[in-house]
Amino acid sequence: MLNRRNADMETEGAAGTASPWNTIPFLIWIKRNMAAMVALVFLCIVLSTATETFLVHGNLVSVLRQVCVNCLIAFGITCVLICGGIDLSVGSVVAAAGVLAVQCGNSGFPLVICVLVPLLFGAVIGFINGYIISHTTIPPFIVTLSTQIIVRGISYILTGGQPAQSGNEAFNNLGVGSVLGIPIPVIFVVVTFIVLYFIMNRSSFGRHVYATGGNKEAAKYAGVDTKWVQVRVFIISGVLAALAGVVLAARLYSGQPSVGEGFERDAIAASVLGGTSFNGGIGTLGGTVIGVLIIGVLNNGMNLLKINSYWQFVVKGCVILGAVYVDYLKKRGSLKK
Repeated sequence: MLNRRNADMETEGAAGTASPWNTIPFLIWIKRNMAAMVALVFLCIVLSTATETFLVHGNLVSVLRQVCVNCLIAFGITCVLICGGIDLSVGSVVAAAGVLAVQCGNSGFPLVICVLVPLLFGAVIGFINGYIISHTTIPPFIVTLSTQIIVRGISYILTGGQPAQSGNEAFNNLGVGSVLGIPIPVIFVVVTFIVLYFIMNRSSFGRHVYATGGNKEAAKYAGVDTKWVQVRVFIISGVLAALAGVVLAARLYSGQPSVGEGFERDAIAASVLGGTSFNGGIGTLGGTVIGVLIIGVLNNGMNLLKINSYWQFVVKGCVILGAVYVDYLKKRGSLKK
């Protein structure tokens, strides 16, 4: 192993300097996500050719607003996947958080409370997921599937199975309003991206997340409290799913207990399309943004082309399977090396 590394170093020395593709972080990110970016551009070109309404300003703004919900969820899912877990409860958290936000607004609470209460709820669900997963041997799939069902039931109990209409204009503005022409949901996504970027790339916690996902046992021997890392990652996922629920409820002018079904699929697909590995230890938020845009543009394009909704499920399923297969090929390639 050492001889191989020395040979590689001698080769680099003989070449003069290492390739910038392997030394500059931004170029490394471009290289890793080149296929996804090419796919996104190709998809946009095809849709702009096949339909006259895709590149219309109103449609593009609508796509941006729609992808914001999936983007917030996918950010949390990305962190969980990097840590080596999975969270299937996010769709139900979206529904319950939206219901709580609308009910708080209709009860006359300040806007800050209407947002903080759902976020606290998401944090509690995330803590429960993380604590059980980190302190037992129960697979994350089973734990989060269980909480998915429980939280969905809570959202139906809170509303009696009926949508809760929002009469709070300040709250509704969070979903449909703009600041200097920029939709408020987009601002939420940008701020969240910046905060999470520094957490995942400029903090010891972020390094511990990657270490835990890459090799949990090695991380333990290195002194990382992997249990607490897992708990915090799931709290992040729960909070971001709740924020997505608040934004969605504000955009729909109502808290609906039935929304969010299948949202975890799109979020996981976006994360994997953006280069996040199911095996943990690999992934970037920037790549997730590209994956979210691919899923959002694909959904919008299929609607514009009036593709049957049943076939849309087939297409998205194929996309997810393809993304997972690519991840498998990457993993197999790295193992061979």
